Amino acid sequence: MNTAEGRVADSVGNWVDRTAPSAFKPYLRLSRFDRPIGAWLLLLPCWWSAGLAAVAAGAPLPNVWHLVLFFVGAFVMRGAGCTWNDIADHDIDKRVERTRSRPLAAGQVTLSQALAWAILQSLVGFVVLVQFNSFAIATGIASLGIVALYPFMKRFTYWPQSVLGLAFSWGALMGWAAAFGRLDVAPVLLYLGAIAWVIAYDTIYAHQDRDDDLFAGVKSTALLFGSRTRPIVAAFYGAAVLLIGTAGLLAGGGLPFWLGLAAFATHLGWQVTTLDIGDAPRCLKLFRSNRDAGLLLFAGLVVDAML
Repeated sequence: MNTAEGRVADSVGNWVDRTAPSAFKPYLRLSRFDRPIGAWLLLLPCWWSAGLAAVAAGAPLPNVWHLVLFFVGAFVMRGAGCTWNDIADHDIDKRVERTRSRPLAAGQVTLSQALAWAILQSLVGFVVLVQFNSFAIATGIASLGIVALYPFMKRFTYWPQSVLGLAFSWGALMGWAAAFGRLDVAPVLLYLGAIAWVIAYDTIYAHQDRDDDLFAGVKSTALLFGSRTRPIVAAFYGAAVLLIGTAGLLAGGGLPFWLGLAAFATHLGWQVTTLDIGDAPRCLKLFRSNRDAGLLLFAGLVVDAML
């Protein structure tokens, strides 16, 4: 970490560090644009839902305009959410080695500046949201309470990852709502499967901070599961595959969907078998690999719609 240049401890050598104007760097780092994996993980359930809707409707492709809107919306709303998270956690972040170099904890921006940046990003996200039908708009707005509560959950429960799952999986409802103007059993099951997926991968991620979280007095499933993490993560990943598979069955998924789901399940199995909760770099690598796992499932849905 080079704190003199304002770099964040777990993100070095990225485009923000290399090329972004100095005045913008703290804000880009607040939004985690130097670490886009979280935006991808927020986006993928949206794309899964759009793909599932295309399969159910017999459309040749997911709605491309919706995919673009979800892409933009995921990146700006993840940025707004991360900024809000840093506002809520700036005192805790100062006591955690991995997060003390974040812009707000390190004093590179003020609380009022961070709040203004969160509001600006949220306004961009709202502009994206209103491009959808009224039911999808209402569905999107319904997620905001969960997003607002999430940063505080680690103070009260060992299950903050479940609240993150509720928030990060919301897109599993949005793609279907945008396509049909309603919700059915299939997208609800997809949502539940995505929640199980999020709980599992964020537990892996949380093992990086296990000791610091104990010191700071905050809670996580990593602390709760401890040495039992591998079988419990395997169970959540298994539930994700089962629920998503049932959603695909109800939507009329064909062989390409099942092949995509099998590739997704194989990837999750690889994560479980290679997990070492005492190896922080390994945990981070496995966490990040979930983008590839999610893209395999999405590819199966797209090919299924095409065929």
